Amino acid sequence: MEKKKVTIPEIMERKRTKDKFAMITVYDYPMAALVDQSDIELILVGDSLGMVIHGCDGTVHVTLEDMLYHLKLVRRGAPNTFIVGDMPFMSYQACETEAIHNAGILMKNGADCVKMEGDLYAAEKAAAVVKAGIPVMGHIGLTPQTAASFGGFKVQGKSIESAKKMIENAIAFEEAGVFAIVLECLPSALGTLIDEKLSIPTIGVGAGPNCTGYNLNAYDILGIFDKFVPKFVKQYKLLGKEILEDLTHGAVK
Repeated sequence: MEKKKVTIPEIMERKRTKDKFAMITVYDYPMAALVDQSDIELILVGDSLGMVIHGCDGTVHVTLEDMLYHLKLVRRGAPNTFIVGDMPFMSYQACETEAIHNAGILMKNGADCVKMEGDLYAAEKAAAVVKAGIPVMGHIGLTPQTAASFGGFKVQGKSIESAKKMIENAIAFEEAGVFAIVLECLPSALGTLIDEKLSIPTIGVGAGPNCTGYNLNAYDILGIFDKFVPKFVKQYKLLGKEILEDLTHGAVK
């Protein structure tokens, strides 16, 4: 039986039913094709490809063209899976018009929605994109595009002041009209509190077990990318080591 792509109303309904769902991050055709054969309902084509695929130290160098290239590959591999297209650094920050235009390009090239990360300022841009008829997923907490201003890839919301800011950002994104929001690297108690305050689904990335859904990176959990492995990631396989061993043995033969 062919997999049926989940819809945004169905995703939002999970908040009421508390039926958890998974989103997996992949960037290429073979991985996407495997996900399309699984029960996983959402794929994120994330700008984390800057680190995992391009070998850089962050995500800020990733361009819209880079995202489009990988988005097209993933869409070909996963025609029956809901695909979230990340809006890369400076593709939406400058003005609402540019945000709408670039979000539209991602949608035309295979995305079922776009993801926008940031704070109250980013939420304003998200509101404009939503008003233009483009579905948006928000993203708060550790936001890789602005990680430098936080002192690197660190847990956010640990202080009372920072936690209040995260709650304000989450509410601002909901009021902007996003249909779901990613909570990345937040204390478990804060993740639970934000989930309780919002009427839209939350998707946890190291934000505790009480979010509506969760997101993991396929290259992390399979042990393919080992340059940096977040503390919250459970590695089910160490395929990188296995591949290296197979390549080494193959070369010897």
